[in-house]
Amino acid sequence: MLRLDEIAGVLQQFAIDGRLVSAEAIGSGHIHDTLHVTFTSGKWESEYILQRINRTIFPNVPALMSNMQRVTEHLAKELAGHPDAERRALTLIPTRNEATWCQDQAGEYWRCFRAIPRTRTFDAVESTEQAFQAAKAFGCFQRLLSSLPAESLIETIPGFHHTPSRFAALREAIANDVAGRMAGCKREIEFALVREPLSRVLVEANLPLRITHNDTKLNNVLFDEESGEGICVIDLDTVMPGLTAYDFGDMVRTTACAAAEDEQDLALVQMDFALFEALLRGFLEPVGSALPHAERMSLAQGGQVITFEQGIRFLTDYLRGDTYYKVHREGQNLDRCRAQFKLLASMEEQSQAVNALVEKVA
Repeated sequence: MLRLDEIAGVLQQFAIDGRLVSAEAIGSGHIHDTLHVTFTSGKWESEYILQRINRTIFPNVPALMSNMQRVTEHLAKELAGHPDAERRALTLIPTRNEATWCQDQAGEYWRCFRAIPRTRTFDAVESTEQAFQAAKAFGCFQRLLSSLPAESLIETIPGFHHTPSRFAALREAIANDVAGRMAGCKREIEFALVREPLSRVLVEANLPLRITHNDTKLNNVLFDEESGEGICVIDLDTVMPGLTAYDFGDMVRTTACAAAEDEQDLALVQMDFALFEALLRGFLEPVGSALPHAERMSLAQGGQVITFEQGIRFLTDYLRGDTYYKVHREGQNLDRCRAQFKLLASMEEQSQAVNALVEKVA
């Protein structure tokens, strides 16, 4: 637990005027430590988001923050003149020596953003309109960054969505069977092996690289408290070069199914077609006309590829003895794999309707 005096010592390095009055841990994320902090200066209060960066997950913090600075500055430039510009993109607070991050006495890295008022987040989708708004926010995010060359960003996690590499890792895990678990998941292994061609669909489609978010979960969108509009995309750690279908596919995987990621009752795991349609229409509204036809059509495959990718990652980790994903019970990674594969099967069953809708809307 961080003490207030420790937090105050870190905040002194940032260009913030006033007196620290509160610091409260917030968020449901599992990567960084995040706090909402409030300062007062005379009659005025100002609010900020302070984060201790997980340097195990992101060992090259200067590269990560270079990406974030480039992206946030570009967004601010593109939004100049918008009446609500300050709430539409994250704003990094510089340190007193004009850097975007600082270190404490223990060597931990910290960053600070201006808090965006009158917004809230959701961990689970509540309506098709909410799905539409979230997808629209991610579409706007990509449209605003379309004028920033993808090669200008550093690949903070190389090969993050290179599904053939993920599949090769699964084959290696099967061959080694270091945890002696292969006999208990032969059905899942067979399910994956017969779908090996799916791992190559997007990589071999010769699609253009874009700047993509790569973690398009619902809770990475801030919604206006009154209107419900999705107004700002947050959590920019994995913003880097990628394919449009990666972002749309991860939205479908994480938002178009109400079941938990480790749901054991597989009868509950299926893609909700109404939510899929809301995501598609929302995402394409701001960005669709700027995408070539082949890229728009790739959205139909995005959900399947990313769901398959995540399923084989869970299966690989299970076979390796749960060395990457945290587990809270025996077999949780296998349950996660089974849920992803059931979701993929549901997508496959609805693929004809999905293709027809994408052809119509895109």
